[in-house]
Amino acid sequence: MGIRNVRPPSRSPARPSRTPDREPTLITSVQRALRLLEAVGSQQRGATAKQLARTAGLPLGTTYHLLRTLTHEGYLRRLEGKFYFGESVDGISRADDRQAGRADLARRMAQLGEELDAPVYFAVYQDGEVRVVDVASGPGRPPVPEWADFRATAHAHAIGLCLLAQLGEEGRRDHLARHPPEGLTRSTFTDRAVLLRRLASAEPTRPVLEQQEYLLGTVCAAVPITVGSVVATMAVSLPLAQAARLPDVAERLWSRVGAMAPAFVL
Repeated sequence: MGIRNVRPPSRSPARPSRTPDREPTLITSVQRALRLLEAVGSQQRGATAKQLARTAGLPLGTTYHLLRTLTHEGYLRRLEGKFYFGESVDGISRADDRQAGRADLARRMAQLGEELDAPVYFAVYQDGEVRVVDVASGPGRPPVPEWADFRATAHAHAIGLCLLAQLGEEGRRDHLARHPPEGLTRSTFTDRAVLLRRLASAEPTRPVLEQQEYLLGTVCAAVPITVGSVVATMAVSLPLAQAARLPDVAERLWSRVGAMAPAFVL
């Protein structure tokens, strides 16, 4: 009697068991604090602890603990037994306004770049250093590559020269002492005394022009911006083949910067 091969009965592949979605971990005390802040916001003339407890639906004891913490951290302030928003909440609001301002500035820079047919830069002098905040570029108008750190080469590009020119002599000397001028191209000024004279003679409201001092084949212009204590500049760059356009582009940039001033406050 022969042995027959018997195929085992087919089984459908096992399906992976579904893991139920996990509920997010919520911090009850944070939820309560937020509800309490919402309650404060709903009372334009301030509110007592009892009123806030009732509005937020919280036990009075819990409300007192949260109010003490929020007041200590500056999110609330107490005046004549009533609670109001504190400076920390105002700071959150100002940060939101700054974020909106930055978005508006980026939009305007993009429009300006298209109008001038050049990449547009916005930079500030902050904490003793040059900081490029934003660059608006596009097809056919690429930005200057940062082949040498912009912070350490302020003496060689229009952005840095414009920012340093807005400082007092002590600030300029301090910067050049921390970032000694180095030759990047044959056009770079490296003599510190010559640089200081050049910066001191720059007109405070006029564009600063630079040709191939940072990078061969590139020319740049930067316009000084003064809004309160902010030391800032808006700049453009062009390929050397378009150097003849630079003075006109710089003047057009200078004429348009004034209307954008509110967005420069960071």
